[in-house]
Amino acid sequence: MHPEIKRVGQSGQISIGRELAGKLLRLEQLEDGRLLLTPVVDVPESQLWTLREPHKSRIERGLAWAAATPAKETDVTAVVAKAKRRKNR
Repeated sequence: MHPEIKRVGQSGQISIGRELAGKLLRLEQLEDGRLLLTPVVDVPESQLWTLREPHKSRIERGLAWAAATPAKETDVTAVVAKAKRRKNR
């Protein structure tokens, strides 16, 4: 992207382009007066736990394992039989 000069309107708004329409941006005013816009995403409160430790690391390890481990067919009958044996212990 090339630098552009923008004028803030009387309402305090500035147009930064259609490609960013609807995006959520964090606005920071730096000590030297510059403004920094950073694209962000909303995370529902009910899913915040996935971004905190220890859950975040566990999820990352699980995804890495899944990516490195080839899928194989499961013998459902054997899984059910094993679960029944454990339940009867």
